[in-house]
Amino acid sequence: MTTLLQRDIQTWRDIGGLHTAEEIAHQPAIWRALASILRKEQASLAAFLGDALSNPQQRVILTGAGSSAYVGEIVVDTLNAAWPAQIRAIATTTLLTHHELYLEADAPTLLVSFARSGDSPESLAAVELLRQIVPGARFLNITCNADGKLARQGANDSNTYNLLMPEGSCDRGFAMTSSFSSMLLAALSVLGKDTDWTRLDTLAQLGEQALSDWSAPVADLGSRPVQRVVYLGSGPLEALAKEAALKILELTGGRVMAMANTALGFRHGPKSAVTTESLVILLRSSKPLARQYEDDLLKELQRDSVAQTCLTVGIGGDLSADAPAWPDAWLAPLWLLMAQQYALHQSALLQLRPDNPFAGGIVNRVVQGVTIYGHDQF
Repeated sequence: MTTLLQRDIQTWRDIGGLHTAEEIAHQPAIWRALASILRKEQASLAAFLGDALSNPQQRVILTGAGSSAYVGEIVVDTLNAAWPAQIRAIATTTLLTHHELYLEADAPTLLVSFARSGDSPESLAAVELLRQIVPGARFLNITCNADGKLARQGANDSNTYNLLMPEGSCDRGFAMTSSFSSMLLAALSVLGKDTDWTRLDTLAQLGEQALSDWSAPVADLGSRPVQRVVYLGSGPLEALAKEAALKILELTGGRVMAMANTALGFRHGPKSAVTTESLVILLRSSKPLARQYEDDLLKELQRDSVAQTCLTVGIGGDLSADAPAWPDAWLAPLWLLMAQQYALHQSALLQLRPDNPFAGGIVNRVVQGVTIYGHDQF
């Protein structure tokens, strides 16, 4: 009988979690498929981008909502440090309400949209907003759904490039998993300065090993009741901590509260949330300086003896991998494999249906109930 993340396939099917389990487990294969796509599209992508990233006047906005916004937050500083262009991560949910803080009509602007379905109202509205306010704006849609409205509306537009993620990346489950990691790696590969296609293949190998090595201990951890989960990460891993915390909130239907912070920032008030019913997970940086600060906090938490469990994931962590000393943004998908599995097992522990924890429709896979208002109405 085939085992998938410590349960057989029929069991996942019976408890309503098969889609999510499969989508977590097939990510290394998705990353390999992404490498193949990017190799084929390298020339056309380079032609579309031209020398925009080398222009100090060029503005690049990385955007999305929810998990898609965290994709931008993870990669933005790595990309911004590599290029003269001004690269920022601004969620669609912020862009729509305060566009005057971020957009200028005469500034050359590239909007990079991350979208699993491409049907979220904010994603579509953000594109329309730029079309109205920034004449000549250009659009790079990194999306998992060729049939989504975002991809379809840009299909015949010379100022738009649709970069479609591999088949299977448009997650059927409620929570974004393979869609998240594929879009993140696509952004680093396409917008990064020194593209090394072998990184995706290496990361896929590391991911397969991590899934094999970690599945049993993560399943065991996920079988223990917990009330609060705290994810901590430094630099780009702070945004990864946000995504990891969101996975817990989503897949447990909000029954397990989760929060995210940095190792240094945690002492400044948020540490008060730690109780004997709390799990603290520290996502370790690849940067030695950051790890010094992380180690100090870890020792402090261990001395406090308040948290139910403290766990480290990443370079030199309790759950680690023989990973190269790459920038944290590149290693983020690897560490996320742990957080996704943990959230899945917590969902099963609470006897929810992980593929759709909100059967009543209070929260939806593609957001609903959003009214878009014209920017010139107020």
